[in-house]
Amino acid sequence: MATIRFNALKETLNRVPVKITEEERKSEAFGKNVFNEHSMRQFMTKVAYQSVMDAIEFGKKIDRNVADQVAAAMKDWALSKNATHYTHWFQPLTGATAEKHDAFFETIGNGRAMEKFGGGELVQQEPDASSFPNGGIRNTFEARGYTAWDPTSPAFIYGTTLCIPTIFVAYTGEALDNKAPLLRALQAIDNSATAVCKYFDKNVTKVNASLGWEQEYFLIDSALAISRPDINLTGRTLLGHSPAKGQQLDDHYFGSIPRRVLSYMRDMEQECMLLGIPVKTRHNEVAPNQYELAPIFEEANLAVDHNSLLMDVMERVAQKHNFRVLFHEKPFAGINGSGKHNNWSLATSTGVNLLSPGKTPMKNLQFLTFFVNTIKAVHDYEELIRASIASASNDHRLGANEAPPAIISVFIGSQLSAVLDELENVTKGKLSPEEKTDLKLNIVGKIPEILLDNTDRNRTSPFAFTGNKFELRAVGSWANCAGPMTVLNTIVAKQLKDFKIEVDALIEKKSLKKDEAIFNILREYIKASKKIRFEGNGYGEEWEIEAVKRGLSNNKTTPEALKEKKSKKTIALFEEMGVMSKIETEARHEIELEEYILRIQIEGRVLGDIARNHIIPTAIKYQNTLIENVSGLKNIFGDKFKVHAKEQIDLIKKISKHIAEINSKVEIMTDERKKANTLHGQEAADAYCNIVKPYFDEIRYHCDKLEMMVDDELWPLAKYRELLFTR
Repeated sequence: MATIRFNALKETLNRVPVKITEEERKSEAFGKNVFNEHSMRQFMTKVAYQSVMDAIEFGKKIDRNVADQVAAAMKDWALSKNATHYTHWFQPLTGATAEKHDAFFETIGNGRAMEKFGGGELVQQEPDASSFPNGGIRNTFEARGYTAWDPTSPAFIYGTTLCIPTIFVAYTGEALDNKAPLLRALQAIDNSATAVCKYFDKNVTKVNASLGWEQEYFLIDSALAISRPDINLTGRTLLGHSPAKGQQLDDHYFGSIPRRVLSYMRDMEQECMLLGIPVKTRHNEVAPNQYELAPIFEEANLAVDHNSLLMDVMERVAQKHNFRVLFHEKPFAGINGSGKHNNWSLATSTGVNLLSPGKTPMKNLQFLTFFVNTIKAVHDYEELIRASIASASNDHRLGANEAPPAIISVFIGSQLSAVLDELENVTKGKLSPEEKTDLKLNIVGKIPEILLDNTDRNRTSPFAFTGNKFELRAVGSWANCAGPMTVLNTIVAKQLKDFKIEVDALIEKKSLKKDEAIFNILREYIKASKKIRFEGNGYGEEWEIEAVKRGLSNNKTTPEALKEKKSKKTIALFEEMGVMSKIETEARHEIELEEYILRIQIEGRVLGDIARNHIIPTAIKYQNTLIENVSGLKNIFGDKFKVHAKEQIDLIKKISKHIAEINSKVEIMTDERKKANTLHGQEAADAYCNIVKPYFDEIRYHCDKLEMMVDDELWPLAKYRELLFTR
């Protein structure tokens, strides 16, 4: 194994950047491989084009005859781009994307063939999908699962395959993917937000949720990755001693991008441009060999698709550059992990960002309405938000090294907090003329001025207002954005729905004017949600104590957090808003618990294998060298050899102690894992979390101690200093 490590290092040091030629400007390359409006106008009939646009903008169904026209146009466009196959591209509940390629090729008899693709193939497919997670929705023998075309997300060509974004449902109609619930949640937020917008602008006909994700990741050389079984099988290092130099100097953050990495980034960005993924920003992150990219904001459904596609593109391009991309939230202990900040806002059909103040008091009252309702929604469903970002991998990141804590709170800044405090004191019922003037001129009217210098200085807040959007920072880098975005849009949709009912009641029953009714309800929401707001800069033990006093949840582990996903409150929410049925909600809870169990199970097996088959034999080999040295000293110095061999003998004893501890802990961990395997559901997840997983740190401790004792030339695994600083 040590040979593999040193060969990997030699190979890594001999790498040169892959030469990348950017033949055209990004603006010219953008969307070339996307069947977008420009391409549709070129290849479609007017009837087919208008039908697709109506489906995108108004959700209208596409007639079967028109679907044939769309398919013919899509096929002609794809063939002009040298595509040979097509696939329904979907996002099952595995966290990854899925595809089954079919050739356009079709035989027509007499030894002849033609390219064929019709409306039937476009609109619906029936993949053999019995092996995808279903959470008990269907039996294995009921293999039928259907993929159905989503016209709101444009088809694209990846390699030589036409990829058609679709939803994935069971033959009984239940959603088996991440996308179908997201689309329903986006419809719910559109309905609720549009209804509230009518208070301020009757011309608003639609509200879109927008999303801008920030993707953090690590890049390490592929040869070094191969030398680490833990990275290969789990995406993270299960052991490894911290290097003398880590991120303490902050010299990597925003530093000069290494040449090989920059070459990779340019190549990857070129692919993104062709696929219509609007990546704009790239930079070094805080940890060594950690990087980030971010796009321009898009409509949430398309943004989710683009992030899923991007992660695939990143991995494929990385192979070309002899890199391994690590999306795991915490691949290295002791340094920053990786997140996927989800920047969320709402935009109207009239071009207004509802989370951005305007120039008039009325526009600012509209801003306050959506601002306060969002905070209230997070307050009421903070446990569900925590559940939406829960995973075995994200558990390592939350609360560590500048990452948000597991306690969900909202940061809005001291200036906006002062505004809400003022509004909290608004008179109940009808407002006096003086109070109306004060509200419009001195409180609501001055919000734009307040926000000019209101930057978010609390970089670890889980949910922060950042000027004209909210940023959900607790999402993990490995996650599919669809999960947290489905939850966030659903809870805000529910909150806005309730808000309108309450405002209308005050207008009709209390004879309050519209503005007075809105101020009255907002005042109550501000009071009710005050405990979720936290302006502090630290999230240590003091915040945990304070959070308990406030009645906020602190679900530190995934098994704890996921309980909220099957609560009566959650099921009622999703059913009321038409996002998921009780069966769909419970199925997802079961699937996510099972995934947690399997990931911890795999990590335990890999750790046991490395500890026993790599670490212990290496330690014994070095120990034998020390024993030979002590024997030699005894032969030379006789009875006085202990004076000269004292350090070696102490080292032999320490190594023996660590070997014994590793062997013992691996044995116990394996036995506990076997016991956990006899359990099911929540009990199994709790056992893996609370009984099996704690042994990981104990085994790691002794392995890492041996790493600092054993001869470097014998150590089998690439060390942190090599993984993090070889570029």
